[in-house]
Amino acid sequence: MDHRGTETLHGPLDASFVYGSCMVIQTVNEMASEIAGTDIPVLIVGESGTGKEVYAKLIHRLSLQQDLQFSKFNCGSYDVEPLNRAFRQSRHGHSLAQRRGTLYLDNVQELDLHSQRAVLSHLAKIEDTVSGLRQSVRVISSSDHNLEAEVETGRFRRELYFRLNGVCLQIPPLRQRVEDIPLLTEHFLQKYSTAMKKNAPPLDEKAIELLSTYLWPGNVRELENLVRKAVVFGDFQIAINELLSSQPSTHKLFIPAHAPSLKLVARAASKKAERELILQALERTRWNRKQAARDLQISYKSLLYKIKQIEVFNGKNSS
Repeated sequence: MDHRGTETLHGPLDASFVYGSCMVIQTVNEMASEIAGTDIPVLIVGESGTGKEVYAKLIHRLSLQQDLQFSKFNCGSYDVEPLNRAFRQSRHGHSLAQRRGTLYLDNVQELDLHSQRAVLSHLAKIEDTVSGLRQSVRVISSSDHNLEAEVETGRFRRELYFRLNGVCLQIPPLRQRVEDIPLLTEHFLQKYSTAMKKNAPPLDEKAIELLSTYLWPGNVRELENLVRKAVVFGDFQIAINELLSSQPSTHKLFIPAHAPSLKLVARAASKKAERELILQALERTRWNRKQAARDLQISYKSLLYKIKQIEVFNGKNSS
C-alpha cells in the first residue's frame, strides 16, 4: 500500500518479525505493548528489513483505535502533495486533524526540507485542533537513518524530529538476535509450505549453522525470502548457495570458521545488543539513569549493575 491508500486491520497480524526469545527483541515487544495504548507519537528506527511497518501495524492493532483507519504515506516518493491533500480533506470530508486513526509516515528521513516544513505545519494543526484529546489521529513514523545525526548536519528539522520522537522504538538487526534464527526459519517454513502446499525441506544442523553465521544485510526480510526459495526448491542448501554466491565476500560471514559454539556466539550477540540498548537509553535520557531504567522496563538497581558490568560509564559522573 502507498500514500494513496488507507486500511483497517482485520484478521491475524503477520507478526513474524516480532517472534523471538532473545532479550533484545522481548524488550522491544514489551515497549511496543506499553506505548500502544497511549496517543504518544512513535518513531520506529531500524535497518531495512527489520520489520518497522510490522511494528507500526502492531502498535495500531493494540491501540484504542484498532478498528479505525491505518493510513500509510511513503515519504520516499518525494511528493508531499498527496499528504497535504490527506490533511486538508479525507474520506467523508474530514481532514486528518478532525478524524481518528493512525497515520504512518514511512521512511521519514527521505523528506526534503520543504516537505518537512509542510509536515511540521500539519502536525502543529493537529495538536491545536484536538487539544491533546486521545481520540485523534495518532502519528507513527519510521526511519532507517539516525535522525539525531541528520538533525546535527541540518538535513532534518529539529522541531519536526522532536514532534515525531515522542517515544523511539529501536528495532535490532537480525545479526544482533542470532539465537532467534532457528525460530524464525521454522515459522517461515511452516508459512510457505502451507501456502504453496509443498513439503517443507529438512532443516539440519549444517543449514542452521550457515544461517547463523551469515551477516543478513537484508535482515528478517532477507531470511524470509531465502526460506521461501528453499520451499520452492525443496532444498535448503540450494537456496543458501544461491544466497552466498550473490553477495560480496565481505557480506557472507561475520563469524570465522574457527568460531566457538553457537551458544557462545548467540550469548555474545545478545550481550552486545543489550549494551547497545542501554547506551541508547542513556543517551536518549541524557544519562538520567532512573528514566533510562523506566524506558528499558528494568529496575534501577538492575540498570546500575548492568552499567557497571559492561563498563559504559565513560567518565560520566554518578547521580
